[in-house]
Formats: sequence, structure tokens, C-alpha cells
Amino acid sequence: MFQPQVVLDRSSPVPLYFQVAEQLERAIRDGDLVAGDRIANEVAWADQLGVSRPTMRQAIQLLVDKGMLVRKRGVGTQVVQAPIRRTVELTSLYDDLRRTGHHTTTDVLDLALVPADEGPATRLGCPVGTPVWRLERVRRVDGQPLALMRNHVPASVTDLGDVDFTATGLYELFRTRAIHLRVAHQTICARLADRRESRLLGVKVADALLTMERTSYDDSGRAVEHADHLYRPDLYSYETTLVDR
Repeated sequence: MFQPQVVLDRSSPVPLYFQVAEQLERAIRDGDLVAGDRIANEVAWADQLGVSRPTMRQAIQLLVDKGMLVRKRGVGTQVVQAPIRRTVELTSLYDDLRRTGHHTTTDVLDLALVPADEGPATRLGCPVGTPVWRLERVRRVDGQPLALMRNHVPASVTDLGDVDFTATGLYELFRTRAIHLRVAHQTICARLADRRESRLLGVKVADALLTMERTSYDDSGRAVEHADHLYRPDLYSYETTLVDR
């Protein structure tokens, strides 16, 4: 049982329960506490920190509500996998997961050269029937399914037929082939999982999923790929910084 150091500033206007929760959350996100670790019970924490039990209960409950801790009868309070936090930048999920040190694997469900139907054709700015590569994958992080990813890439951009997407990401491939992404249009929404998506992502039918739709363009303004991705919101979130100008 691991108990990270928590330092309280009793002169701060920030409530004590929030200070505790914030430092525990940081320990989880930094990897000092990992999935499966048990933390001390509320009584032990309260005695050690010199706070009331309701204060500690409120701190723990805040992280339970965020999906970072879980209470199990007969076991105690355990850490669950921290959500992947991704900044809104022109990067790929593969790049971001590798940068944060997570172990990732990919199941390739489909890779085929097909005539573009109306949806991808409209977003890629090409006529219906234009040859495009259709790529569908499930990305796993630390053994758990995180994302169901569908991408369309015009055949005129590059040939994907010989690519092993269990060992590389699409944007990494673009870089090796001197395809430079310059700008993208992206929409983030949410919808409910259908039966196939629930099976592939390990969620229940009609559970909420986070959606990301993106069309990326190269230096010349050519559309090089359209992405339609689904993410488990219990394991994934987007993060952005807002500036008042």
C-alpha cells in the first residue's frame, strides 16, 4: 500500500479536501500511483494529515467521481487507470501515447483500396468513386481498448497496401514519406455506441463515446486524410488552453 506525501496549506483559501484530491490526482497522473495500487483508508489519511474524516471522504469521492479511484468492499480504495489527456494539436493518437510512455498495441480491422463514397469524398474534396485507402483500427493502451479509428487516404497521396499498421501510426508513415501536414479542420462531439462499437471498445451498447472527426491538409493545401475516430470517455479526454485576446 503506497501513500504519497501530501502537504496542506491551511492558510490557503483552497479547501483542504481539494488540496488533498489535487495532490493525489497529480501522483496518479505522474505515475507515482498506478492502476491497481491501494491507498490508505480515510481514517488513516485523516489522522496523518490532521483533518476530519468528512474532509478526507470528500477528497476521495472527488477522485472516485473523476474515475481515477474506485472503492471495493473488502479491498479498500484502489487506483484505476488514469484517463489519457490529449492536447488539441495536429498530432496523432499514436504519437501522443508514445510520448507519454504508455504501452500501445493496434488491431487492424480493415485496410482496403475502395471507391470513395459520398461522406469521405465530400470531406476530402474529391469526386465520389475516387480510389481511397480505407483503414480501420482499434488502438489499445496498456491492454485496454481506447479508440476505434477509421481513416480514408486518397490513393493519389500514397500507397498504404504494404504498410504494417500494427507497428506504425498513420502520421508517422506520412513523415517517413515526406508528407507534411500543415493544417486540419477538427470537430469533437459525442454519441452513443452501437452493438459493434460496444464489442470492439469493451463498453455497453448505448454508452456515450467521444467522437473526433478531422480532415488534414499538407503544405500545398491538398487534403491527405480524413479521420473519424471514437474514444472511450472513461479513458480519454481532450485538453486545450483558452486565451483572452
